[in-house]
Amino acid sequence: MSETTTESLPTGVQRVRAVLAERGHPHAPVMLSDAARTAQQAADALGVALGQIAKSIVFRRKSDGAAVLVITSGDRRVDEKKVAARVGALGRADADFVKTQTGFSIGGVSPLGHVQPPVALIDRELFRFEEIWAAAGHPHAVFRLSPSDLERLTGAPVADVTVAPEAE
Repeated sequence: MSETTTESLPTGVQRVRAVLAERGHPHAPVMLSDAARTAQQAADALGVALGQIAKSIVFRRKSDGAAVLVITSGDRRVDEKKVAARVGALGRADADFVKTQTGFSIGGVSPLGHVQPPVALIDRELFRFEEIWAAAGHPHAVFRLSPSDLERLTGAPVADVTVAPEAE
């Protein structure tokens, strides 16, 4: 991991860094030497448990085309039925939709700093950990936070949005 000057950071990372600073978060994004497009790659690069990776999954709400962001623990799968029960019927979000709605490419979608505010939910399973890591707007960028920081920074409600581990 390395600290990088703001000017040399990719645009998405600069946006995330600005939001974190504006909201008083003490941990700026860091750049990893290798891409962490998956939760497993991020966990391996950081030397943390897979569940400590806050992965951002984007869906398209069928009723209005809004982006629905589910921030879930890296070792869990999103239960689309549970999410739909809270926000309405969901459809798949392709790479173009994700980029247009969030400003980030898949593999680097941050839970904050979106170009258009999404409907967001936080997986309660993240609260198993004191420290978690989230993408910071680029496949090489991450930032450290706590689950309560995530709740405060995003304003998103915490919900049961995953498949039970024994049901997988």
